[in-house]
Amino acid sequence: MPIRTIFFDAAGTLIGLIRPAAHHYCEVARRHGFEAPIAPMHEAFRMTWAAMPPPRATCAPRPDDDREWWRAFVDAVFDKCAAPRDPGVFDRAACFDELYELFAQPGVWSTFPETRRVLESLAGRYRLGIISNFDRRLRGILDHLDLRRYFDPIVISSEVGADKPHPWIFSEAVKKAGTAPEQALHVGDEPCADWEGGAAAGLQVFRLSRPELSLDHLLGLLEGEWKGSAAARQDAPPVS
Repeated sequence: MPIRTIFFDAAGTLIGLIRPAAHHYCEVARRHGFEAPIAPMHEAFRMTWAAMPPPRATCAPRPDDDREWWRAFVDAVFDKCAAPRDPGVFDRAACFDELYELFAQPGVWSTFPETRRVLESLAGRYRLGIISNFDRRLRGILDHLDLRRYFDPIVISSEVGADKPHPWIFSEAVKKAGTAPEQALHVGDEPCADWEGGAAAGLQVFRLSRPELSLDHLLGLLEGEWKGSAAARQDAPPVS
């Protein structure tokens, strides 16, 4: 069916960190009494991200906006780096508070090179929305980057009470957009959360995978300019 609405994942799809998260963790931890090399911190962040279960699905707004989930995440990262638990040596509480605020500040995130150009081209022809496993800080980040104006609705996991790939977040998104699932396209970079989750919820899916498949490729596909590239001939097509 013809696409009426295009939903985008946010982090990793439209925007990314200017510096890796581990750099910020090291810098902030140092100010609060713990010195850690960047390589172990990066590995601790990666392992924790892969292992940490998502917040419990409530299918209703989560009252703390997932702040305590992030606190547990940050605590687990520091545990993997053998950070002290003595608050007189390393103030974990103050460190978390600073980190939590830092990731919502200007200058931490940036758009990918093609993001703004592609959104400008699509905005007049499709309804654009966001489906993101984030919390309300995302709205401020989008404001800092002058992106929020492109999107309605913006559906955030902490506000609807379910994280991708849970079908609830996708059903809430299409309901808010007034679009049938089969007339919506979800664009994202995560195989489970975005590709499998979107497809299972009945949406069409664009499998973003930079540099092979970028937002520019999405634009070309939607404009009928997908010119038989190798990616289009693969067994797993970019759109399904």
